[in-house]
Amino acid sequence: MQRNSAIRLVGKTGPKLFGLTPADRLQRQFARENILALDAAAHDGAVIVIRADAVLDQPLIAVLRETPKLLLLGEGNIPLATQVGGHEVVAAAEILSGAKSAAALDLDARTSGDLGVKFWKSLRKRETPYAFAVTSANAAAVEWRVFMGTYKGATDIVTKYLWPLPAFHATRWLAARGVTPNAVTTLGAILMVLAFFLFWRGEFAWGLAAAWLMTFLDTVDGKLARVTLTSSKWGDIFDHGIDLVHPPFWYVAWGIALNWPATTFWWVIAAILGGYILQRVMEGIAIKWLGLEIHIWRKADTLFRQVTARRNPNLILLTLGVLIGRPGWGLLAVAIWTLLCLVLHALQFLQALAARRRGPLTSWMMQG
Repeated sequence: MQRNSAIRLVGKTGPKLFGLTPADRLQRQFARENILALDAAAHDGAVIVIRADAVLDQPLIAVLRETPKLLLLGEGNIPLATQVGGHEVVAAAEILSGAKSAAALDLDARTSGDLGVKFWKSLRKRETPYAFAVTSANAAAVEWRVFMGTYKGATDIVTKYLWPLPAFHATRWLAARGVTPNAVTTLGAILMVLAFFLFWRGEFAWGLAAAWLMTFLDTVDGKLARVTLTSSKWGDIFDHGIDLVHPPFWYVAWGIALNWPATTFWWVIAAILGGYILQRVMEGIAIKWLGLEIHIWRKADTLFRQVTARRNPNLILLTLGVLIGRPGWGLLAVAIWTLLCLVLHALQFLQALAARRRGPLTSWMMQG
């Protein structure tokens, strides 16, 4: 890290996105990299000069910090940001405004697609980071792109295809009103408990309504945290802790309401809970021993993640069971699908162990 780096915002900021002006967003993003808006004109270290109307994906912040003389170009090859010495700030500002060419400071002009930062390990995806100068004309398109940039590449089919549009509108509405991600997570936790009691009472349709709304809010809280740059360690633990723990309780409550013979109940619940736990264990071992999340190793693994026996795909099976008037069939389908997925995950894991003996594993998202 450049120890004495600073940022200098130049020009006018643009319209708000998710309740934040581009200038506010940039200052929060750079603060995460321990780079603050100092008196750049009197600064003798590295200075990142950036347009106040620029909207940048987070990986580009680190690239600007680490790459002297880079001139980052946005959509339409508009100069957005550069890193220069403190004595070059004025000239850099003139380059960003279009008054001078990049040759004036011998800058290396590149778009975000030229920087080799398409693979995002934290979000399990391959994607070119965005870089825009936002105006009233393109603000809606930029806001949608910022929102979609918060999605993980390896996730379930509901989160990937059903939730994005309604979650976008919900996130934008909440951000404009200053609602915090933790408040959304708390509401989701209440719905999680409500679904449990409704399943227990055999009110499956109402329980599913609460469960689906909870899963929707589970998407919204994470997106809200990322687009407003308000994520925190506690929020991450709160959200992921709920995600990890609650599904087994739903299945047990559902099974109790069916009033099955004890033997049938325990075999079905053992299959679901045992399969769920073993799959989680294998995923954890893969990260620890293989240095890679198993769902992003091969493209087929990422596709399989969309339907693997996790909460949302299982809710589809439970919902289908209720729709045909056979809630017991829904729970049986979850048990069978969980066992099939366990077998497939075991094969994935064994294949990965064999491949690891030939060398380190790399994700298909890093290739090309």
